[in-house]
Amino acid sequence: MATTRLNSSCHFPSSTRLYFESYLGLRTTARISYARTLTAPRGYLAVKANGGQASVVTAAAIMEKQQKKYPGESKGFVEEMRFVAMRLHTKDQAREGEKESKSPEEGPVAKWEPTVEGYLQFLVDSKLVYDTLEGIIDDSNFPTYAGFKNTGLERAESLRKDLEWFKEQGYEIPEPMAPGKTYSEYLKDLAENDPQAFICHFYNIYFAHSAGGQMIGTKVSEKILDDKELEFYKWDGHLSQLLQNVRQKLNKVAECWTREEKNHCLEETEKSFKFSGEILRLILS
Repeated sequence: MATTRLNSSCHFPSSTRLYFESYLGLRTTARISYARTLTAPRGYLAVKANGGQASVVTAAAIMEKQQKKYPGESKGFVEEMRFVAMRLHTKDQAREGEKESKSPEEGPVAKWEPTVEGYLQFLVDSKLVYDTLEGIIDDSNFPTYAGFKNTGLERAESLRKDLEWFKEQGYEIPEPMAPGKTYSEYLKDLAENDPQAFICHFYNIYFAHSAGGQMIGTKVSEKILDDKELEFYKWDGHLSQLLQNVRQKLNKVAECWTREEKNHCLEETEKSFKFSGEILRLILS
């Protein structure tokens, strides 16, 4: 059990109590006790963890860190994730995008030249990723994951139906390629060893598909499928409400994370875009 003793000359609001845990990298179940002691110089905080030697940090540094605000933080952690994700879009993909387009799939969808074979490969690799993601959630007893079972956003079954339709049209269904296989294995590893990073991918996969993914599906269908609407782009119920339900659950999960864990989750966004982009690129192959 970690104990933090606060110099009596330091004056902090009571709301700072849980923040110390975050600052020190402790779980929110750690106990912080306050005492009138002189274990640290005036204006400093003496920290003693698990009976070890006390270390000293400035109270001012803690207060400065507490006051630092992250974009979207006041609205909940999902808004922080959304902010980071939007910045990684290209200017052609979103109004908030900051990147320049460097490859065809990063440019306007209206200028794409998709092929049925490429689109079919995209659907196959996407199905492998959703099968993996949803299998991890369904089989897990880990509370962080178990709360995301049966959200209504699941896509694996819809993709199965779409691939069956393609087969009925006479198309041969290919095997997954490297983009889908690599991402699938990466998600399995994260689920086991890095829940914050896994949640980052969970968020970006489902929320990106519900937004830009729908637009891509519509444009591709116009060009190569005679406006056929695939099951991949249909949801039971109101999509906005399904998203809101998951948004609330994600925010609730993140309430138990330290600031460092939240930042680690946000930092994973770029990898999520990289893996998803490699699968998206298959449409133009």
